[in-house]
Amino acid sequence: MKTGWKSNTLGNTCDMYQPKTISGKEMVDDGAYPVFGANGIIGRYDKYNHEETQLLITCRGATCGSVNISSPKSWITGNAMVVRPKTKEIDLTFLEYLFRGGIDISKAITGTAQPQITQTNLSKIQIFYPESISEQRRIVAILDQAFAGIATAKANAEQNLKNARALFESHLQSVFTERGEGWVEKPLNSIAEFSQGIQVALGDQRKKPGEGLVRFIRIVDYTQGTDNVRYVKNHGKKYWADKADIVMVRYGTPGLIGRGIEGLIANNLFKISILNKQLINDFLVYFLSQRSIQGYLRNQGALAMPAITFKQLGGVVVTYPTEIEKQKSIVLLLDSIDDETQRLKNIYQQKLVALDDLKKSLLNQAFSGNL
Repeated sequence: MKTGWKSNTLGNTCDMYQPKTISGKEMVDDGAYPVFGANGIIGRYDKYNHEETQLLITCRGATCGSVNISSPKSWITGNAMVVRPKTKEIDLTFLEYLFRGGIDISKAITGTAQPQITQTNLSKIQIFYPESISEQRRIVAILDQAFAGIATAKANAEQNLKNARALFESHLQSVFTERGEGWVEKPLNSIAEFSQGIQVALGDQRKKPGEGLVRFIRIVDYTQGTDNVRYVKNHGKKYWADKADIVMVRYGTPGLIGRGIEGLIANNLFKISILNKQLINDFLVYFLSQRSIQGYLRNQGALAMPAITFKQLGGVVVTYPTEIEKQKSIVLLLDSIDDETQRLKNIYQQKLVALDDLKKSLLNQAFSGNL
C-alpha cells in the first residue's frame, strides 16, 4: 500500500442504512421535495427525510450496485442504501468515486433472480484511501476535471453519431420523395405476397445442430445476435427464408426488417416475396426502412402489444421506378452512403468505448495511489 494510505472496511468507516419507503399513492404531484428511489428521482413529496446530499447505492433489482447522488432536502426510499462517512476521515465525493471504480461492488451482491445488496455484505468490503483529507480532495479535483472533459467528449461523439444516422435518413427520404419520370405508386399487396412463419414448441427446439435439423429464425436472432441459436425439424419451403429474403417482425417491434440468415422462420415473423420481379429486394428494403414507413408500422395494434397484420402491411403504398436498372443504381447509391455512414458510426462508437476505458483507467490510477 502506498505511503500515507490506509485500509479499512466500509462498515468501520461509513454508516449504511435503508430509509423508510413511501408508496406511489403517498407521493404528491406538486410536492416541494424530490423522492429518490433505486435509480434516481421517482416522484415528489411534501416532506423530506434527508436535509443534505447523500450517496445512494441501488440495493435491489437489475441495476443493483448503481451509484446515485441525492439532492439536498429530499426523501430517500428504502430501495436505495444510504452510505455516508461516519466522521470527516473520508470526503463524501471521494467516497462516491470509490463506489464508481475503486471497489468491487459485485462482492456485496447476492441472488440471481432478484439481485440485492445487504448492509451486512456491504460492510465487509475493504477500501483504501489517503489518510489526508486534502489529498483526497486533490484526487477528487483531478477526477472532476478529467470526467467533465470526458463527459463533453462523449456528448460530442454521441451527437456526431446521431448526426450520422440523421444524414443517412435524410438521403434515404430524398430518394423516395424527389422521384422523376418512370416512377409509379402501388400498394405493397399488389406487388408482393406475405407468408407467416411456423410456431414450434420450445420443447421441440434444440440448442445444437443435428441430423434433420435446420436453423430456426426468431425475433431475437435479429435483435440480440446469434448467441442463442435454435434448431428444429424442417417443415418445408412454405416457412423457409433465404439470406436475401425480406423477413419482417409482426409483434412487439412491428416493421423491423431482418435479413442475412437462412432457415425456418417463427410465427411472429413473416416473409415478403415480390411478385413477377417488379422490384429488387434491396430496393424494397430501403423503401420500408424509411422513418415514416417504420413509424407507421410500429404504431399498429394495441399499445401493450404493437402488431401489424397482412392487411395493414399490404396497404403501404410503395413508390418505385419501373426500370430495374434504375432501382439497381439507387441501391448502389444508398449502399455507398450507408457504408460511409456505418464507417462514421464505427469511429464514434469506438471513441465512446475509448472514453469509457479512459474513465476506468483514471479511477484505477486514482485508487492505486498513482494519480
